[in-house]
Amino acid sequence: MLDLLAGLVVSNTTKIVLLSLDGLAGLPHLKTGQSEMETASLPNLDALATEAACGLLRHVAPGITPGSGPGHLGLFGYDPLRYPVGRGVLEALGIEFDLRAGDVAARGNFCTVDAAGRITDRRAGRISTEVNIGLTERLRDIRLPGVEVLVEPVKEHRFVLVLRGAGLGGRLSETDPQTLGTPLPVRALEPSSERTADLVNRFVAEARQRLTDAAPANMVLLRGFDQLPALPRFPEIFGLRAAAIAAYPMYRGLAKLVGMEVLKTGSGFADEVATLRQHWEGYDYFFVHYKDTDKAGEDGDFDAKVSALERFDAFVPEIRALGPDVIVVSGDHASPSVLASHGWQPVPVLLWSRYCGADPVKAFSERACAAGTLGVMPAQHLMPLVMANALRLTKYGA
Repeated sequence: MLDLLAGLVVSNTTKIVLLSLDGLAGLPHLKTGQSEMETASLPNLDALATEAACGLLRHVAPGITPGSGPGHLGLFGYDPLRYPVGRGVLEALGIEFDLRAGDVAARGNFCTVDAAGRITDRRAGRISTEVNIGLTERLRDIRLPGVEVLVEPVKEHRFVLVLRGAGLGGRLSETDPQTLGTPLPVRALEPSSERTADLVNRFVAEARQRLTDAAPANMVLLRGFDQLPALPRFPEIFGLRAAAIAAYPMYRGLAKLVGMEVLKTGSGFADEVATLRQHWEGYDYFFVHYKDTDKAGEDGDFDAKVSALERFDAFVPEIRALGPDVIVVSGDHASPSVLASHGWQPVPVLLWSRYCGADPVKAFSERACAAGTLGVMPAQHLMPLVMANALRLTKYGA
């Protein structure tokens, strides 16, 4: 599909904005029967949906819960099953770590375990970044035979572990069970990664000893092991000067991996919108990331997710006032508050342009968008529609 698109691209001056609300989709509240999107007051998104073509995106396959990496790759036009990327690589690139060929990177969480070693909080109460920095200092002195151990803070409870040395393999299972319980030992998923699995298990055992007195962050969880892959470059495929605006490091890392220019921004969404305005003339395509919806959904806080949606909605007029030719609003996965985790449910999408066509949808929500003309489609099929609406594709064949 990417080869086909690259051969059809034509130049134009149109501007595209992709607004990705992390963990956008939800499920009905048990008492009200309304999802977070249906409960929230979203006058600006509803108005945009009325003018747009709407539908639902499936990011991997029916019943498969996507991570943020594959979810965003789909939004960028990449088939996440053909281009898998581990979370560790994305986190490392997002903090501008000098990740090298052969390195094995993992995303880490500081977590809380009880006296029996059972996880009671996978995010250690979302400790501050300042506390994180002190804890990573404790882990940097860990020594493993034949490799260099590199530990870097990311944000709040997140950190990056990188092993550097000869003969490492990145095909490893995770220590994070993704629920409360007991941390899992790392297993090699192929023979070439067996030595690396042993090294990681040694690291985890040493880390627990060094964090014994550091409650609530007295243990670590590791996931998303991988080595640096080579992906087709987004600007070259689509002929776009592409920029990414994201406060969280992982999403900056993903954008950097596909060749987007990552713009410096502040920590809040108001800062991201200000960055968008500041750089409006310099780029054709903007990926703008909004994190608060996912954070509230993963915390199981229905009301907080409603509030996060309403805060986002208030910025829509300001973004529209810039005059984009195409606006896309969607997300990388569902994060229903009733699950307090990522979900497998399809995610609402709206595609607005002068050429998007008629649509019966009058509100931006899961059930409303299910009646839209886009139907339910793989996320990687969105980007060709975006390019067509931006008048950046020529016809196929005679």
